[in-house]
Amino acid sequence: MNPYVLLAGAIVSELIGTTSLKLSDGFSNLLPSLGVVAGYGLAFYLVSVTLEDLPIGVVYGTWAALGIVGVAGIGVLVFDEPLDSAGIIGILFILIGVYWVNIVSKMSVH
Repeated sequence: MNPYVLLAGAIVSELIGTTSLKLSDGFSNLLPSLGVVAGYGLAFYLVSVTLEDLPIGVVYGTWAALGIVGVAGIGVLVFDEPLDSAGIIGILFILIGVYWVNIVSKMSVH
């Protein structure tokens, strides 16, 4: 399978785990707590499989960066958390960095 598809699955799984972590209320709610374990468990598995084909710097950098962007978006859309212009600029820099590492640089598999 395409390693970038696996990496996308890892990112989505992490977003599920992190959102569930917020909803778990300190692990006092069972269903979201199970979502934390399942989301992070699947995310780590998919990252480990992705590492068979892509360099660790590309995988971890992309996973972490897009996780930050995704969680920030979920925070704004689902939890009504604020996002100011400095945050938007920071997110744009993160996205540019992911593009640069994955597309422009020779670090990743093209």
